Amino acid sequence: MLIKEIYNKIKFCLKSDRIGPDLPFTHWKLHFPSTMKSICRSKFRFFGDNADFRAGAYAVTCSNISIGKNVVVRPSTMIFADQYAQIIIEDNVMMGAGVHFYVNNHKFDRRDIPLIEQGYYPSKDIIVREGAWIGANSIILPGVVIGKNAVIGAGSIVTKSVQDFCVAAGNPAKIIKELK
Repeated sequence: MLIKEIYNKIKFCLKSDRIGPDLPFTHWKLHFPSTMKSICRSKFRFFGDNADFRAGAYAVTCSNISIGKNVVVRPSTMIFADQYAQIIIEDNVMMGAGVHFYVNNHKFDRRDIPLIEQGYYPSKDIIVREGAWIGANSIILPGVVIGKNAVIGAGSIVTKSVQDFCVAAGNPAKIIKELK
């Protein structure tokens, strides 16, 4: 029985459209640059030159995630795309550790049925434009576009799009400054 479970786990790790610590038979590859690049190029829709996906980060539905050149995805980052919406992180984006991206959200409109049974709102794409900087432990929610060279303060929850060359911070994130 145990051998069959191990076999099934290996098969799942190799075929699944995800990367993360919960997939031990592929996760080890993220510790070494050559195998990290190989697995990322095979799983992601696009994985740019000099991009780095560090051990300890998660990505779900990799086939709908694009990571541009010179982007480092740090440990504890969670990138959750799905079959209906994609996440595009353009070139030269900086991210702190623990950033979360979600393309969908639970419904909570009805009082007569438990929240867990209400399903999800339609998924929406997330786009992070070139040169943006997302501070550690920020959360980026469905439909958000973070503009070119925009800055998201650490720990912010981004519920609405942020224009190019702006600094946004808080919960919910609000624009607090325009860059000159």
